[in-house]
Amino acid sequence: MKRKLYEIAHSRAGDKGNTLVLSLIPYKEEDYPLLKEKVTAEAVKTHLQDIIAGEVERYELPNLPALQFVCRQALLGGVTTSLAMDTHGKSLSYALLEMEVEP
Repeated sequence: MKRKLYEIAHSRAGDKGNTLVLSLIPYKEEDYPLLKEKVTAEAVKTHLQDIIAGEVERYELPNLPALQFVCRQALLGGVTTSLAMDTHGKSLSYALLEMEVEP
């Protein structure tokens, strides 16, 4: 049965120019292996394909446990040049949490 990421994790967003950084942190440490397996850079790129024009890189932070995604060309030029409503990309952490995974 598929589950939305918001059921098992929370997320934070940050930005630097036209680069968006998304974290994904499970509520329970035992869900970290599932996130590592299912929430790949490719899966995030596909899920946010209408938003992210560039590459997505994933970093594993097993001691936290958490995943971090660096999404290039994701903020329509960046905070100082974008006409987007959410120039910092904060709402994109919620967009990531809408992604479904199957255990």
